[in-house]
Amino acid sequence: MKALIISLSTVLLSTKSIAQINEMFVVKKDSSGFELTLKGASHLATLPLKCIQQEFPNKTNHTSNSSSDHVLLPTLLHPAFYGCFDWHSSVHGHWMLIKLLKLFPELQEANAIRKGINKTITIENILEEVKYFDIPLAKSWERTYGWAWLLKLDEELMNWDDMDGKRWHAALQPLTKKVLELWMNFLPKQTYPNRTGVHPNTAFGLVFALDYARTAKHSVFEKAIIESAKNIYMKDKNAPALWEPNGADFLSPSLEEADLMRRILTPSEFAVWRRNFFPGNSLQHLAILPVVSDRNDLQIVHLDGLCFSRSWCMKGLASTLSSKDPLKKQLLRSAINHLSTALPHVVSGSYGGEHWLASFAVYALTN
Repeated sequence: MKALIISLSTVLLSTKSIAQINEMFVVKKDSSGFELTLKGASHLATLPLKCIQQEFPNKTNHTSNSSSDHVLLPTLLHPAFYGCFDWHSSVHGHWMLIKLLKLFPELQEANAIRKGINKTITIENILEEVKYFDIPLAKSWERTYGWAWLLKLDEELMNWDDMDGKRWHAALQPLTKKVLELWMNFLPKQTYPNRTGVHPNTAFGLVFALDYARTAKHSVFEKAIIESAKNIYMKDKNAPALWEPNGADFLSPSLEEADLMRRILTPSEFAVWRRNFFPGNSLQHLAILPVVSDRNDLQIVHLDGLCFSRSWCMKGLASTLSSKDPLKKQLLRSAINHLSTALPHVVSGSYGGEHWLASFAVYALTN
C-alpha cells in the first residue's frame, strides 16, 4: 500500500506535463477529475470523421445464409454503419462526433461532421440496418457491445435541441426499437454473465443500457436490467482481479461489474458489496498500468482502450466514497494516470487503434 501511495503521489507531475504538451485535457487543481479541451476535441474528432465513411479494411463478422448475401459489400450489408473497420466502432464513432458537437459547437470540424452524418444516418439507411437483425442467425449479432453503443448513440441524441440532431434521432428510432426488443427478449434468458474483458462483457453492456433506460425514462427496461444484474452479480465475492489483464482486454471485468453495481445499489448496499468483491490488494493491482508492446497488433492495442475504461470505472468508483476516504484520492489519481498514459497513443498511425480508441478517450474524458 505504501509503495502504491508513493507511486501515485508522482502521477500528477507526469500528468500535468503530458497535458501541457498535448493540450488535449486539463487536470483539476484538486486532482478530482479532468476536462477535455477544445483543441483536444478537435484533435480526437479527426479520427472517426475520416473513417465513418471508410469502407475498407473491414471486419463484417457476417454469417452467410446463402451465396447471394455472402458476396455483399459492407456498404450493402450496413449502409449506415459500414465504416471504421467494424459496425460497433462505426456506431460509437458517430456517438463521439455527436458528443463533441454538443460540447463544442464552435469545433472547426463541425460542418464536416454534420455533412458526414447526414449521409450515414438517414431513414433509408437505418431501415436497412433494422432488416439485418431479422435475417436468420442474426438475432444475437453484436450482442451486447454493439447494442450498448447503439443505445448510447440514441441517448446522446435524445433531448438535443438541434435541427440535425432531431432528424438523426428520428431516423434512428426503428433501430433503437429493434435493439430494445432484442435485449428485452434476451435478459430473462441470460442465466450467466459474460466476464471477459472484450466485446461480449455483460456488465459493460448493462451499464450503457441502464443509462439509456433512465435517460429515456423507460421504466420497464430499467427494471428488467436491474433485476438481471442483481440475479447474476449480487452474490459475487472475491473477484479474481489479480488475474487481470488478459492480453487482449479493453475492459476490466471486475471494474466493469463494480461500475454496474454502484448504479443499482444504495450507497450502503454498494459499500458492503464492494468490500466483499475486491479482496486484499485487488484495486492496488488494477492501478498498475498495462504494457502495450505492439500498437500495430489489433489485439494488443486493446490494452490502450483498457487504460481508458479503467479510468472511467475508477472515477465512478471514487464517486461512491467519502472525501475523507484515502481510497478515493488513490482511485482518482490512478484514473488520471491511466488516461494520461494512453491519450498520446490514440493517434498511433495504426488503423488497428485509430478506428476506435478516440471514442474510448472521449467517453473517459466526458463521462
